[in-house]
Amino acid sequence: MLKKFFTAVGEYIILLGKSLQKPQKMRVFWKLLMREINDLGVNSFGLVVFTSIFVGAVVAIQMFNNFDASSFPIPPSFVGYATKAVLVLEFAPTIISLILAGKVGSYIASSIGTMRVSEQIDALDIMGVNSPNFLIFPKIIACMIFNPLLIAISIVFGIGGGYIAGILTGNWTENDYIIGIQMYMPNLFIYYAFSKTIVFAFIIATVPSYFGYFVKGGSLEVGRASTQAVVWTMVFIIISELILTQLILS
Repeated sequence: MLKKFFTAVGEYIILLGKSLQKPQKMRVFWKLLMREINDLGVNSFGLVVFTSIFVGAVVAIQMFNNFDASSFPIPPSFVGYATKAVLVLEFAPTIISLILAGKVGSYIASSIGTMRVSEQIDALDIMGVNSPNFLIFPKIIACMIFNPLLIAISIVFGIGGGYIAGILTGNWTENDYIIGIQMYMPNLFIYYAFSKTIVFAFIIATVPSYFGYFVKGGSLEVGRASTQAVVWTMVFIIISELILTQLILS
């Protein structure tokens, strides 16, 4: 078991070394990059917005209930500040990245795995093409460019979801909520959120690519590889979050 793990780590590192090289033809690379940005980023926009609105609403309601149950009075405006802080620090970068790990990760693993079992990758290698660079590098760049944008959108719509929750429930006024989200928040929180996002984006692009690239067998194995890719991507996201939290916020 341990030998198998270290073998997989070695294969992953070697694959990254081949992937993170200068593209052989920049014109082809830019075309692939635009396609990956559309497939991995733009197509995830609706899911991110939908999820963020409801997560923001739930966070705001929970903050209000906790403050209302407190033994000492807390101004209603702190509902807005707490919602913003929680979304920036945790919910937007982590929850959305885990969702993207499921959606984007399964797509990457299955698409590359299908090319492997149909021998398209072998054909690229025979033609002298650096297949890891050709297939994986555009996905890495696309995720690292677009994922921070998706997280920024998630934060905005999450705060908007909290605003809508206040209107629908009447637990806090619109003015109190707006005052709360305008309160000062340390810049370190923003730095922490987007540092996590970039690391998560790299994991989301590379771990499923590894599982797809080294899949063996047929369509059944591609499905299994996609499942394993999503699971391990989520595991590495959680582990890296623990490490980054200790490094940045400690």
